[in-house]
Amino acid sequence: MNFRFLFDASRKLFSIGYQHHTHTLDSSYYDLLASEARLASFVAIANSEVSVEHWFHLGRTLTRARRETALVSWSGSMFEYLMPALVMESFPQTILDQTYDSAVRRQIAYGEQRGAVWGVSESAYNLRDRHQTYQYRAFGVPDLALKRGLGRDLVIAPYASALALMVDPERALQNLAALEKKGALGDFGFYDALDYTRPEPGQYYALVRTFMAHHVGMSVVAFANLLEDNIWQRRFHADPLVRSAELLLHERIPRRLVLQPPQIARIDESLPDPELERPAVREVDSYDTPQPRIALLGRLPYTIMVSQSGGGYSRYGDLAVTRWRADGTRDNTGQFVYIRDREDGRLWSASHQPVAAAADWYHAELATDRVTIQRADGDIETRTEIAVVPEDSAEVRRVTVFNNGDRVREIDLTSYGEVVLAPPDADRTHPAFANLFVETEWHAWCTALTASRRPRSAGEPPLWCAHVMDCCHDPAGEVTYETDRARFIGRGRTTRDPMALDPHHELSCTTGAVLDPVFAIRTRVQLQPGKSASISFTTLVAETRERLFELAGRYHDPHSAQRALDLAWTAAQVELRELDVTPSDAALFQDLAGHLFYSSAAVRAPQEELVRNRGSQPLLWAQGISGDWPIVLAKLESTEGLPTLRQLLAAHRYWRRRGMTVDLVVLNT
Repeated sequence: MNFRFLFDASRKLFSIGYQHHTHTLDSSYYDLLASEARLASFVAIANSEVSVEHWFHLGRTLTRARRETALVSWSGSMFEYLMPALVMESFPQTILDQTYDSAVRRQIAYGEQRGAVWGVSESAYNLRDRHQTYQYRAFGVPDLALKRGLGRDLVIAPYASALALMVDPERALQNLAALEKKGALGDFGFYDALDYTRPEPGQYYALVRTFMAHHVGMSVVAFANLLEDNIWQRRFHADPLVRSAELLLHERIPRRLVLQPPQIARIDESLPDPELERPAVREVDSYDTPQPRIALLGRLPYTIMVSQSGGGYSRYGDLAVTRWRADGTRDNTGQFVYIRDREDGRLWSASHQPVAAAADWYHAELATDRVTIQRADGDIETRTEIAVVPEDSAEVRRVTVFNNGDRVREIDLTSYGEVVLAPPDADRTHPAFANLFVETEWHAWCTALTASRRPRSAGEPPLWCAHVMDCCHDPAGEVTYETDRARFIGRGRTTRDPMALDPHHELSCTTGAVLDPVFAIRTRVQLQPGKSASISFTTLVAETRERLFELAGRYHDPHSAQRALDLAWTAAQVELRELDVTPSDAALFQDLAGHLFYSSAAVRAPQEELVRNRGSQPLLWAQGISGDWPIVLAKLESTEGLPTLRQLLAAHRYWRRRGMTVDLVVLNT
C-alpha cells in the first residue's frame, strides 16, 4: 500500500484518515512516536514514500511515572507501545527499548495499584448498543497518557499481556495464567476483556465474551516471537528496504531529559460513570401490600408486567399473549407455576398467586431487567427469575427448587397461562368468541406446546405462540401437558385450587381446537437432601411457524435461561443509555406505573373534586385526549416545576418503550 495520499506535506505528518465524501484529509494527525502508527511511518520512509524528515516531526515527550521513564502516548495503552514491536526490532540503550521496558513495568504496577490483573489497552468493554454489539475504545494507564479521564475505567485486555511477552515473558505468562483462572480463556483464545468498571451483578468484573480477530492475531504473533526467537522481527528485517531504514530505530535516550509531569487521576475519575450504575432493585418482603408493586420488563414488541405477587400480563405489540385482569384486590391472573409435594400433597405456587398459600418467608426483587421471587415452604425453598429477551420476543421464567431437608423429596412443577393472542379489549368483552380461533399442538422434540390464531380475515396476519419447558436434570416422571382450561380448572373451581392439581390427578394431554385454551406443562423432579434443580418455562411469539420452531429449539436448552437473564441485563443497560435515564429514575417510573395499572386512591383526585365533576369523556376529545388510557396530570404553578415535568416526559418515553400507553396532561395553573 502507498501511504502518500494520507500524508500532509505541510505538517510532515500522517492524517488519521481520509474523508471520502469531501475528498479531504481528516483534521487530526498521528503526531507521537509512541503510537501504533509509527510502524506505518517507518514503512513509508523505508519505501521512500515520505521523507525521513517525517520521523523527526513525531513527538518525543517523555514522562516519569513511578520512577519509570517513557515516551508519552495518547492513551497509555499497550497497543500503542508494543504493536509495532511485533515486527520491528528493539535495540538496547535506545529510546524505544527504554520505553518498552518502562511501559510494561508501569502497566504491571498500575494493575497492582488497582487490585486487579494487569494489561490495559484499547478493547471492547461491557456496554452494548441496540444490536447487542460490544462497544470499543481505548483504555490505558493515566500517567503514561496525554488523554484525560483514563482513571475512570479499569478494563483489562488479555492481548496486552500477550504483547508484553516480548518484553517480560515471565511476568506476562504469570498474568495470562491468572486471567485463565478468572475464566478469560474461551474456545478461540482469550476473550477481549475483563471489565471491572461495569461488573455483572454480584461479581467484581464482567467477561467481555467476544473475540477481536486483530487482537487474537497480535497474540499469535507475540507467542510465535517468544517461542521462535523473534521470528517475525527477523523476517521483517530481512527485507533490504527495512534494513536501509534501521538507523531510525537506534535513536538514543537524550542526555538532558525534559519531562512532562505525569497525570494524576482525580478522585472522581476512579468511580464508574453514573450512567453505568447497576440496575436499581426494589425489594418487597410481603405479598400483602396496599398497592401491588410492579416491574415492566422487555421492550416493544414483547413486553410483560409482573407484580410482587406474581400476577401480570404478557403482550406482543397490541395483542395479549396471556389473559390478565386489573384487579388490585386479588391480582391472580397471568402466568404461574404450581408446586406440589408428592409426599404430603401440599400445594402452593412459586409466587404468592394464584394459590395464595402463606409462605414461611417471602421476598421479591423488582429490577429494571428482571423479577426475582423467593419463598420458603417448610423444607422446600424456591427462587423464580423472570426476564424478557426482546430480540426473540420471549420471556423466560426459571424456577429453582431447593431441598433444605434431610430426606429425598419428589416435587411436581406445573406451569399455567391462559392463551389469548388477541387484543385485550376483545378478550375482555367477548372471551368465548376470541377463543374459538385458537388451536393448540404438542411437540415432544422440544417439550413445547404451541398455539396459533386462525386469521379471521384475509388482511389479518397469522400469529404463533409457544410455551417451552427445559429441565436441567432428567425428569423423575413423564412430562404431561394440558391445553383445555375446563379440564385443568374443573367445574366450580378456580386457579386457586384447580382440579388438575388434586393428588394423583394427571394432565389429560389434550390439544386441538379447545374451547378455552391454556398452556400447562408438568414435570417432576427428585431432590436429594441439600440439592436443587432448575426448570425453565419460556413463552415466545413469532409471526411464522418456521421462526417459532427455531426459537423453540433454541430455548429447549439447559443454558438458555442463563443466556436470557444475561441478555436481559445487557438490554436494560443499553435502553437506559439510549433514553438517558438513570436506574433510580427507571425504578421510580415503574413504581408510578403501578398506580396506573391498579387504581390507587393515593394519586386519585380528591373526593370533593370527583363529586363536583359533571363532565364525560367527549369533553376530553376537544383537548386531544382520548380518555381511553390512564391519564397522568401534572400541575405546574411556576418554573420550579420544570425539572419534574422533564422527569415525567422521560417517564412517558420509558413507558411507551415498554408498550404502556398513557396520556400525559400538563396543566399550567
